[in-house]
Amino acid sequence: MKAVVMAGGEGTRLRPMTANQPKPLLPVANRPIMEHVLRLLKKHGFDETVVTVQFLAALVRNYFGDGEDVGMSLEYATEEMPLGTAGSVKNAEDALRDDAFLVISGDALTDMDLSEMVRFHQDNGALVTVGLTRVPDPLEFGIVIADDDGRIQRFLEKPTWGQVFSDTVNTGVYIMEPEVLAEVSPKESVDWSHDVFPKLLARGAPLFGYVSDRYWEDVGTLESYLKAQADVLSGKVIAGIAGFEVSPGVWIAEGADVDPDALLTGPVCIGDYAKIEAGAHIREYSVIGANVVVKEGAFIHRAVVHNNVFVGQGTTLRGCVVGKNTDVMRLARIEESAVIGDECVIEPEAYISAGVKVYPFKTIEAGAVVNTSVIFESRGQRTLFGQRGVSGLINVEVTPELAVRLASAYATMLKKGSTVTTSRDVSRAARTLKRAVQAALNASAINVVDLEALPLPVARFETARGDYSGGIALRTTPGDTQSIDIIFLDERGAELSLAAQRRIERVFSRQEFRRAFPGEIAELSYPPRVVEWYTHELLRCVDLNGLRGAGLKVVADCAGGTASLVLPTLLGRIGVEVHTLNNRLDEVTPTPTVAQQRAGMQRLAEVVSSSRAAFGVRFDPVGERIHLVDEKGALVSDERALLVVLDLVAAERRHGRVALPVTTTRVAEQVCKFHGVQVDWTPTSMDALTTAAAREDVIFAADGRGGFVVPEFGRTVDGIAAFVRLLGLVARTRLTLSQIDARIPPAHLLRRSVPTPWAAKGSVMRTVVEAAGDSPVDTTDGVRLVDPDRGWVLVLPDPADAVTHLWAEGNDADSAQALLDQWAAVVEQAGQ
Repeated sequence: MKAVVMAGGEGTRLRPMTANQPKPLLPVANRPIMEHVLRLLKKHGFDETVVTVQFLAALVRNYFGDGEDVGMSLEYATEEMPLGTAGSVKNAEDALRDDAFLVISGDALTDMDLSEMVRFHQDNGALVTVGLTRVPDPLEFGIVIADDDGRIQRFLEKPTWGQVFSDTVNTGVYIMEPEVLAEVSPKESVDWSHDVFPKLLARGAPLFGYVSDRYWEDVGTLESYLKAQADVLSGKVIAGIAGFEVSPGVWIAEGADVDPDALLTGPVCIGDYAKIEAGAHIREYSVIGANVVVKEGAFIHRAVVHNNVFVGQGTTLRGCVVGKNTDVMRLARIEESAVIGDECVIEPEAYISAGVKVYPFKTIEAGAVVNTSVIFESRGQRTLFGQRGVSGLINVEVTPELAVRLASAYATMLKKGSTVTTSRDVSRAARTLKRAVQAALNASAINVVDLEALPLPVARFETARGDYSGGIALRTTPGDTQSIDIIFLDERGAELSLAAQRRIERVFSRQEFRRAFPGEIAELSYPPRVVEWYTHELLRCVDLNGLRGAGLKVVADCAGGTASLVLPTLLGRIGVEVHTLNNRLDEVTPTPTVAQQRAGMQRLAEVVSSSRAAFGVRFDPVGERIHLVDEKGALVSDERALLVVLDLVAAERRHGRVALPVTTTRVAEQVCKFHGVQVDWTPTSMDALTTAAAREDVIFAADGRGGFVVPEFGRTVDGIAAFVRLLGLVARTRLTLSQIDARIPPAHLLRRSVPTPWAAKGSVMRTVVEAAGDSPVDTTDGVRLVDPDRGWVLVLPDPADAVTHLWAEGNDADSAQALLDQWAAVVEQAGQ
């Protein structure tokens, strides 16, 4: 006997879960509902099955194929338009002419004894046997009345309570003789219970009802979908759960990685290759799909998480459904009966209220409180580019596929045949994603010169030195080993301008990528002697007079980064005594955590103090920024380091200009004025600082975060060049770093970030300007308000995240705190 599985329904009541996939493919305990149905058929000897499909039919065909994976032979009957329950079977008539056949829904979960039902059909000589079950609430189903022998007397489809005369309902499982199909008009929408069965009853045809006492659930609503998951996990229905029951009620599939310190309270189901980190808590009736990552501190209870979902640190999921390929970022919270569609992004600390539905491909901005469903618009306006290029979690937000599309968009902006550089830090993720970038560039007719693992300043230098149109560098996000930055460079080796970034975003969003013809596919090459060129030019440009006779001793910590590829060659030519630490490449820790950085700085301080060195310097993992320790072993903050180096440069030059971002303490202005140097205040973007540093009379530039520009050598932030310059400056001065620091006035600069919805950012800035009244206002970047008696405050919306940053500097710590509190309150109120 053949079977017919009806798999053409849209499942409108289950949207947004069924917005872009057919209902039979919705997973229950990590298997599609229809797979549970096919396994039931196989168990009862139905090896040949016809599947009727209509809505998103290709997805069903592609998933199940010819049925080999479930040990069956499948063929498909496709409806061009919805034909109803009877019309869809009529559409498959050519495969059903020879014998009785069974009809079953592909989107209902059951373990009905189909073999017993077949025997019942044959014993009664029935034309049609209808599978029946008893339910407590029959309003949504078709009620059936049968006599003591099982012969059906009456049908009533979806009654009101006033019409309810039985709790026995139609399950949509039928056994039929082939002649029944003659009662169905072809290519018309026809329903069994409404159109065909009443007509057969009127003629006295033998229609029987087989009442099953086994499990049956019509998975038609969110409530029934969640109930079906719980029923499978608790054993109320006999259905296969993939994996091994490692403890009572805890099912873990092959390849899943569950940390011993994760807490699993059964019944739960963990899918293939899922990763559950230490400290995560997954409570009863939760289903975790394949390739899902659950970070530490996450709490999941009665939730269904589909495949390829990222669940961030400290996230809470209760009684909800999260669609596949969705990212739920740290500290987000999704409440009971909420449904998140496929490929959404729920940004950090967002709150999704109970019952809210977020349709596929939407972004919910950080900190948003969502009380109504999100169907057409996103509640976020994230741009691709942030302060560090394109950044995101490795293989969650930044994937090889994304890297290919980004590189293709970048290549589309360039002329065919152009050449760009690629470089990376020591991490495996950067190496892997760089290969994707290179393939996309070559496929777009862009030649690639691979600099491999190299300090970022050296990659910038080579990009500016050679005949290149730009470059792409990949590095682990500072302080976050789980994230990566993709940095796009222009022909100067500097970050792209905002205009160039917007052009890439437009091409990326439109997917209008240029492709090369076969004969235009470009080449990949590896340049020689890049480090030699860099060190030669650096020593030629930077003033090292007085260094050889100074007897200077310093300590340099490479922090296991790429600076260790350059320092040995460089220091050998300088001729200064340098004690190096961590002079190796560390793939395991491509960037230090905050705790590791603090410990590293403390270790550096101890070595400087014990060795009586003039100072110590610790490079970041890509050699772009430096952090200082003075001769006493005291840590020098980034803010004070800027002032110390500025004082050394200004005292020696006595003229010229320095470029500093508007977020820098105004103590820098006092230092410059004392030495006869002027300050150019720039916006906070790296492009703005680079442009300012390129002016003729600029002698110094810095970003206040350990990044220094050495204008006589290059126009971009360079930690290695800053170290060499500092060697010369210290050698020529008669003061130690602590003495220089002591003579510079103290700064009282504070910073705070206030969550601000994207839609409110404009009104926040307008409110700030209005609240300023007659106070002087500087709009170099954001809005800087000057209070002559107390100091100044800067309000600056973040370009990539839903926050507003504030800096406040006062004549003393209390004034700075009062200013910060005052204007933070203004921003918070305006952003509500």
